[in-house]
Amino acid sequence: MAVIIIIETSTEICSVALMRDGQFIDLIESSEGQNHARLTTVFTEQLLGRNNIDSKEISAVAVSKGPGSYTGLRIGVSTAKGFCFAAQVPLIAIGTLEAMTKHVSLNQTQYGIPNHKPTLYCPMIDARRMEVFSMLLDETGKIIKPISADIIDHTFLANELNDYQIVFFGNGSEKCRKVLLSENAVFLNNISASAKHMCELVWLAYIKNQFEDVAYFEPFYLKDFVATVSKKNMLG
Repeated sequence: MAVIIIIETSTEICSVALMRDGQFIDLIESSEGQNHARLTTVFTEQLLGRNNIDSKEISAVAVSKGPGSYTGLRIGVSTAKGFCFAAQVPLIAIGTLEAMTKHVSLNQTQYGIPNHKPTLYCPMIDARRMEVFSMLLDETGKIIKPISADIIDHTFLANELNDYQIVFFGNGSEKCRKVLLSENAVFLNNISASAKHMCELVWLAYIKNQFEDVAYFEPFYLKDFVATVSKKNMLG
């Protein structure tokens, strides 16, 4: 029996899931905001407790590797590494945008995505102002445009929108709705980065033994962390 803890903290959502032998079994998540440091370990312990799973039964820990919030990713990866070291189990890292896309592509009917046009998927994570972290994939998961930090204006993916229906989703997609006016642009609401959405890719990585080096693994931040200084604390 393979039991895997899955941690997703790349956005404002703090999400922890459990899966057993390739099947999702339970989830706890919160959208309270910047409480990941406090909630991630608590959620994990609560999941194990209410499912009567001892930490010694854990087979692996999976974590979202980014891109996303610098602080959120750091907390998630640090927590995952801590469990891996303590339980002596392997670490699995899954791309945030790839996991969101896998979930949407497997649930086209549920989300009302038209199926009569060639379709591409564009997951988006908010990167403040009019910038997003995004990538473009086809229905098989093949990468058409690699992950990048993009400034959104009317020219974004203009060529691709001429030839394909593109499904936009994630917490960065709403800012694009009023800018990308092509009839081939489809916007989905309320698609968030969630540990539950990682299950398919996590299990695939597990059965293929695609594990990370626990000691040296680092999240995919995409952009360097820039600290801001409160004006209240600045010396005149």
